[in-house]
Amino acid sequence: MNRNDLRRIDLNLLIVFEAMMHERSVTRTAEKLFLGQPAISAALGRLRSLFDDPLFVRNGRIMEPTARAQELFDLLVPALDSISNAISTASDFDPATSDAVFRVGLSDEVEFALLPALLKRIRSEAPGVTLVVRRANYLLMPGLLSSGEITVGVSYTEELPANAKRKTLRRSVPRLLRADTAPGPVSLQDYCRRPHALVSYAGDLSGFIDEALAEQGLSRRVVLAVPQFNGLASLLSGTDMLATVPDYAAAVLIARGGLRAEPLPLSARSFELSMAWSGAHDNDPAERWLRSRLQMFIADPDSLR
Repeated sequence: MNRNDLRRIDLNLLIVFEAMMHERSVTRTAEKLFLGQPAISAALGRLRSLFDDPLFVRNGRIMEPTARAQELFDLLVPALDSISNAISTASDFDPATSDAVFRVGLSDEVEFALLPALLKRIRSEAPGVTLVVRRANYLLMPGLLSSGEITVGVSYTEELPANAKRKTLRRSVPRLLRADTAPGPVSLQDYCRRPHALVSYAGDLSGFIDEALAEQGLSRRVVLAVPQFNGLASLLSGTDMLATVPDYAAAVLIARGGLRAEPLPLSARSFELSMAWSGAHDNDPAERWLRSRLQMFIADPDSLR
């Protein structure tokens, strides 16, 4: 195919194809692209004719891509990223007049501890924009970025999509939270003996602290697991429970009163909190502005030294 042949191709068809590769469902693709299901079905018909391949084969409720579809996807995604970059770099962004919608993924403790100050700044600089926050963690972040449900996220991250970019914002150390009034710091023996509350999105009853304790032949007893940080202070109040949380979450919780924080009575690793974003939006002026604000209000350069 030469360049002149590109005139007969509707770029919107490629957007539908990319969405179908992520969603594997006509219904979900229609919802994601704000189109009707008949429009998606018609687009798939045109795509099948264009590439002379079924592209997607129904397997129960899932539309499985063919080998040809996967081959096309691997070729087209970098091309669509390049087109998106070319278009975005040609436009300016004025936060004061923008009505852009930003879709951001934040882990629970980042949303709880660091979002309020960030939101105040965004509302001050860009009163017309809309911020859509999705719950993200190291498990959810890759899928959210790959599907385009978010363009940027802040969390502890591990594997990311091939076209994603990442920047470490801060290094966090865990702090011990307690609501009791007993004098002195909690000893390691007391730490293992007393009941613990754990914030766990997935409902796990163990984490990195338990791994550190196990290395010393020790263990603790988790009696409560909750999915978010917001109610932790009231749950600890009036009890002898302990909670181990990131330092920036501890700072917000103790500022509200009724809790105190102290170092852990054992050595525990620190964690790098990172910002990850889609490579397709790397040069987008609006997204660059948003990432600069995320870095301004979430990063802690001193912790990285």
